[in-house]
Amino acid sequence: MFKLRQITPFVPVSNLEKSVDFFVRILGFNCPFETEKHAYVQRQNVALRLVELHPPVDLTEECREQSCYIDVDNIDALYEDMKPMLDTLPAGRVRAPFDQSYGQREFHVKDEDALLIFFGEEIGS
Repeated sequence: MFKLRQITPFVPVSNLEKSVDFFVRILGFNCPFETEKHAYVQRQNVALRLVELHPPVDLTEECREQSCYIDVDNIDALYEDMKPMLDTLPAGRVRAPFDQSYGQREFHVKDEDALLIFFGEEIGS
């Protein structure tokens, strides 16, 4: 018998150093592994593999937009934990918690390359 344990998507980034800083300093992840062009960032059971692209590509172009959804428990507490650092981001990069019509409470954050990170919790859970 086997067990699938976790998914860690590869996320292309234009500047590895800036992206690692964003995930660690702003979102509270840690970075247990980093090479010149690749980093592994995680917070609890959520992890991403950041890979710097060469040659450089403008990842902020609309056609290159990416997103990921992180399911959480107690979303408002997570937001309050992150809020002091989220408040340091430029306008338009954070959307505070709100309820969606499809039964999720979410907040959204854009990274340095316009990766849209959704944090969400089922309403009533």
